[in-house]
Amino acid sequence: MQPIRIAIVGESLIDFTATSGLNFEGHEGGAPTNSAIATARLGQPIGFISQLSTDLFGERLLQHLQSNGVNTDWVLRSDAPSTLAFVERTPQTNRYAFYTQGTADTQWAPAVLPALPDSCRFLQFGSIALLHEPAASRIADLVEAQQGQRIVLFDPNVRLSLIKDLPAYRANVQRWAAASNLMKFSDEDAAALAPGLSLAEVAASFMASDSSGPRAVVITRGGDGATLFRRGKAPLEIAAPKITVADTIGAGDTFDAGLTVALLEHGVEQVAQLDGLPDATWLAVLRFAAHAAAINCTREGANPPTRAELQTALDAGN
Repeated sequence: MQPIRIAIVGESLIDFTATSGLNFEGHEGGAPTNSAIATARLGQPIGFISQLSTDLFGERLLQHLQSNGVNTDWVLRSDAPSTLAFVERTPQTNRYAFYTQGTADTQWAPAVLPALPDSCRFLQFGSIALLHEPAASRIADLVEAQQGQRIVLFDPNVRLSLIKDLPAYRANVQRWAAASNLMKFSDEDAAALAPGLSLAEVAASFMASDSSGPRAVVITRGGDGATLFRRGKAPLEIAAPKITVADTIGAGDTFDAGLTVALLEHGVEQVAQLDGLPDATWLAVLRFAAHAAAINCTREGANPPTRAELQTALDAGN
């Protein structure tokens, strides 16, 4: 088995997607799980950190991770039920209903945190796992323990329907961002986190400290592409590939995987390298991530591409 290069911590759940009326079709999901699957399919050794139920859904989730080549040595098991999410598509976005009370992944609280190997150069965290205790506190502990040891990617993946105290959540996001080195979120997330501010102003608010926080912020804009903001440098923009969208579930999660995989492929393994990365390299990284996300959007549910599928798209120059 290859040494783990990327670790992802967070929830794993079943997405039930509305097909018509009250008919739903189930898919394995959860933003960190989707990212882990995408990372493995894109060819980087990945370890997943979470807790799965021993119920039938938990067994399906474990099988899904393992069959896609994700290392599950850090996955704990519990008799608590699996988290469930119900998704309804609308012309503008997706609407979600989550069932998370007392579920296995929200109860992740190991007495001893996982010891990540030196080969692991990226740690990714975020999403709804940060909305539930005790998992949220232990994830924060894990992230803080990695400071200076590897590059930390934070994607808040805001789900307003789950947030009971929005001002407190926004303050928490600032704290979590301060513990990260790279941050990625959508324009919808930006509007929820800092309404009334431009994307540049939102990005700047997370990079305000010289001593902590992300060295770069990527904001995705759906079909309009993505923008990279860095400290003291002009923004960089890429266009989104032209596709026929079947489903946007998992697009942002696949983009996250594309970021970390592409950065590793360009030799980025230390935080300091983010500051000196040339524009041309960043554009190649963003293009890699955007094409991976676009391929995912041509399929139903979260279904990221393989490295070969992505390379075909990149070579075609779409």
